[in-house]
Amino acid sequence: MGLRREQEVEIRKPPQFMPGERVRATRHIRNDGTYPGREIGESLVRKGDDGYVRDVGTFLQQFYIYAVEWVDRGTVVGMRAGELMSLDKVGSPCSAQTTVGSSEGTAR
Repeated sequence: MGLRREQEVEIRKPPQFMPGERVRATRHIRNDGTYPGREIGESLVRKGDDGYVRDVGTFLQQFYIYAVEWVDRGTVVGMRAGELMSLDKVGSPCSAQTTVGSSEGTAR
């Protein structure tokens, strides 16, 4: 049994995106089985898609989940901050984040 690495509790800080803010997906998002009416593995959001934050919620009292409306796709998908970059804020801290490894996420 190994020690689990503790992750930062995001909700101790203000959300990085606010409702109405225009954002862009920084990675492909596929359905992990939690998005109703779509097949598991089906693409929900493509890297580079633009959308608008509709709501900000939390998950496990630790992470912010941003409900993003992808107007061109006609869907609302829950996204984490690292999967988004702001198009309204110049020099947004999230717009500079890159993740080494997989460029695909899962629906939340």
